Amino acid sequence: MVLALLTLVGLLSACERKNQYVAPPPSPVTVGQPIQKSVVESLDFTGTTQAVASVDIRARVQGFLEKTHFTEGAVVKQGDLLYTIEPATYQAAVDKAVADLASKKAQLDKSEIDYQRNLRLIKENAASQRDLDNARASRDSAKADVAMAEASLETARINLSYTTIYAPISGRIGRSQVDIGNLVGAGEFTLLNTIKQYDPIYAYFSLNERDLLALITIYRQQGPPPKRWEPPVFLGLSNESGHPHEGKLDFTDLAVDSSTGTILLRGVFPNPPRYSLIPGLFVRIRFPVGVKDQALLVSERALGVDQLGDYVLVVNQDNVVEQRPVKLGTTENGMRVIEDGLKADEWIVVDGIQRARPGAKVNPIRPELTSPKSTP
Repeated sequence: MVLALLTLVGLLSACERKNQYVAPPPSPVTVGQPIQKSVVESLDFTGTTQAVASVDIRARVQGFLEKTHFTEGAVVKQGDLLYTIEPATYQAAVDKAVADLASKKAQLDKSEIDYQRNLRLIKENAASQRDLDNARASRDSAKADVAMAEASLETARINLSYTTIYAPISGRIGRSQVDIGNLVGAGEFTLLNTIKQYDPIYAYFSLNERDLLALITIYRQQGPPPKRWEPPVFLGLSNESGHPHEGKLDFTDLAVDSSTGTILLRGVFPNPPRYSLIPGLFVRIRFPVGVKDQALLVSERALGVDQLGDYVLVVNQDNVVEQRPVKLGTTENGMRVIEDGLKADEWIVVDGIQRARPGAKVNPIRPELTSPKSTP
């Protein structure tokens, strides 16, 4: 009886208890403060490389291609012999022109003697004025014939020189477009090959109108530029970290292209053999525009983006998460400059963003945030 009574009392006590919701503990997230340091403000572009010089090698006289004197794809120096066109016909033309010039000079000598003889005879009244005039005309005509013969000889020598083709520039030569034994120069200047100069090398990129106006404002504040304005630019390939190739800006187009709203710029970069840069590559260009003191930098991992733009998650004094829109600046070795929207003493979520929801409470973990080394 007593046991039954105790069981009844226990059941009544259990019925009086109520189920209550217990909130889960705040999610742990890693937070950190932005780093303050001076950074080089820069603009980033995508560009393409192009050879500083490209020359087509063409046959300038007609004849059969006799020899090649290079290896296709090799580096050649200015003045190296590349091709030989059969020279026999043009050597014969030179020999004929030499002989013709000698004949014309002999005619001139005879005409000069006749003129001098008539000049003496007319003083002695032994020749008529008509004879003197005829002798003078013959001499002058002989002089003209000699000049024509000399010009013909020079033309023949030039044509003979065209049978040996030399490299006009130093660079890398391509593959031959014509095989040995073929007729070249028949009615056209036959393309034989192309040489491209790789060192240095150009990189072309475009600057939009907004950034152009901002640059004009910055440089106006810095005072008049030097006569030869060549600011540094940096280049990186798709498989390289950062921008390891340093060059200089050497050309800015004359006007903004109204159809694209951009202006063309060109950087020139050293490119010694083995030629790490070749024409036609897509490259990353970084153009420094100034130094910003006490800039705020955060890790790329701390950034989010939605339909309203870029944001960071700020943890306030009550450990409540706030979504804060920010304006981003340049990239600095895996860190991003925050132009606006964040203060230096605020804590942001840098790890565990997926567990942090705006308006929710979190458990912030505050490790020390170290500054990375700067690279161009």
